[in-house]
Formats: sequence, C-alpha cells, structure tokens
Amino acid sequence: MELGISSFGEVAPAHVSGADRSAEQRMQELLAIARLADEIGLDVLALGEHHRPDFIISAPEVILAAVAAVTKRIRLSSAVTVLSSADPVRTFQNFATVDLLSGGRAEIIAGRGSFIESFPLFGYDLEDYDELFIEKLQLLLAINQNEVVSWKGKHRAAIIEKGVYPRPAQPQLPIWVGVGGTPASVIRAGRLGLPLTIAILGGAPAQYLRFAELYRESAEKAGHDPAQLPLALNCHFHIADTSQQAADEFFPPYSQLMNRIGRERGWSPMDRRHFDFLRGPEGPLFVGTPAEITAKLLYLHGLFNNTRFIAQLVVEGISHANVVRSTELFGTQVAPAVRKALGNASQNAKPLASN
Repeated sequence: MELGISSFGEVAPAHVSGADRSAEQRMQELLAIARLADEIGLDVLALGEHHRPDFIISAPEVILAAVAAVTKRIRLSSAVTVLSSADPVRTFQNFATVDLLSGGRAEIIAGRGSFIESFPLFGYDLEDYDELFIEKLQLLLAINQNEVVSWKGKHRAAIIEKGVYPRPAQPQLPIWVGVGGTPASVIRAGRLGLPLTIAILGGAPAQYLRFAELYRESAEKAGHDPAQLPLALNCHFHIADTSQQAADEFFPPYSQLMNRIGRERGWSPMDRRHFDFLRGPEGPLFVGTPAEITAKLLYLHGLFNNTRFIAQLVVEGISHANVVRSTELFGTQVAPAVRKALGNASQNAKPLASN
C-alpha cells in the first residue's frame, strides 16, 4: 500500500497584496514538507485546489512544479483538480509539464470539488455542475490517450484534429477520480476503469465501504478487472509522541476549520467530545500516536483492501515544527510498520495509467 500526504494549504489571509507574509511563509512551509516527505520515503504528495481566502492553493500544478525541482522520487498529484471549472486542454498541458520536470511522477485526481467558488469565478453555471464534470472528464481522457484530438461537447468549443502539447514523460498521465459522497461518481469511475480516491472526512470509514463495492462491481460489469484498479482513501491526520498531545494540538485548528465550513453549510458545531469520538479506533480522524495510526491504517486496509492512503494535513493553527514532527513520525515509524505488516515494502510503484 502506498502512503502519502496531502494539503489544502490552509492560511489566515491578510487580504493585502504584497504584504501577506503568512501566505508567503505557508508556501515555503509546503515546499519544506514536500522535501521531507520525499526524503523519508513517503510515496505521494497531493495538493488540493481551492479558490477561497482561507486556502492558499488555487493552482496545484504550479506548486507541484516547484516541488518537482526539489524532490527525487515522490509522486506528485492534485487533490483534487476541480475539473468542472477548468479547461481540460490546459489541465493536461500543465500536468504534462510537471511530469516532464519530475521525470514521470505527475498524476491528476479529477473531481467536482467540495466548494463552489470556482464556478462563478470562471463563468460557469452551477446548474451544469454534473454535466460539466462528465463532459470535461471525457475530453481530458481523450487528450491523455491521443496526441491529436477531435472532440465536440456542449460547454466548450469543439476541437478538430488538434494536437495537445507537451506530451508527458509517462505514456499516459495517471488520472484518478476523487469523490466525497456521490455514488454516481463512484460508478462512473468504475465503468471507465479509472483509479478512485474516496475522501473520508466525516462519518465512520465503514459507512463508505459500499462505495468501494459499487466501484468494483461497476468496473467488473464494464469488463475491467477490479483487482487491477487502484483505490485510495483520504483522511485527516496528525501524529504526536503521545495520544493526548496529538489530540490537543489538532483539535483547536481542526474544529475551527470544520465549524467555519459548517456555518456555511448548516452543520452542527463540533465540540471536543465529538472530536474524541471521531478519532476513536473506528472513526475517520487519524489523530494519535504512531502505534494508534498504524492500527487504524491496518483496520482500514482490512475493510477496503485499498492500494493507497493519503493523510490530509491541517497546517493552519498547528506550528510548523509540529507538522514536521507529525510527517516524520508518519514516514519513519508508521509507514515501515504498515509495510511490514502488509508484507509489501514500498517500491514507489506507479499506478495504472488511465484507460
């Protein structure tokens, strides 16, 4: 099983161009974490796209290009690329460029996104939410499979016998589908034979098991071998030397983040009791000691037989030193223990290219 980290680049915005030192500092911290993850043998770094003042990453591929220059082996992915409001041609070109810079380490996790700010920002109608993603995914896959493309859709100008360049170092870019809670997206990924990433950010992981079953069932019905399809899981995490320390460091920023988003969506406020329940042995939060995290990862693998786990950092409100320590513990203690238990020491295996 591959093990990696992801970040949305949370930040406290200054709202002043040219004077936002927190944004500048956060960007340097992300680069430092990426270098560390590469050095300690983690398999994947994934960066998520948002268009809000409280997240710094709006162009993951730009940051991944910078990471490519200072790393050697770690795979570089979005988490996710909000494909519904992006241009698939430009998306492919950007990630192909990252692939060339990194020696064939780039991936795309394409999703519809959990926030809607990008739609009015780039001139799209939310009523076309599903249609946009389906159409743009089709175009992105066509470009990935063919150097010269002819394509016609509803929401973008047609392409008639046009080449899309540069081409990546890999024969094809691995294109994953990222989902949160939509069965239709899971079924679509299975039918297309695409790798799937399931974000488990609320509710017990066992509640998401049906998604994995739907994915594999739909893949098999479409003629794909489910055993050959990568499946990744993504959960929030933080590790410290003691369980209490991990919880005390993570709860304040995590609850602030979730309550801020929750006010926009009508969720009930999160308190410490709820938080402690979520980080229990069968909960979605991976917050605790290396031994506790190792046990939860093996529990999760036993449920899903997943091929990858992405640990999602929260970097605003936790000191950079503690984020570094958490990452170090993940790479130096948890990863070796998980690999030993599963009997598959990581060889940084590349996931299957998109069909």
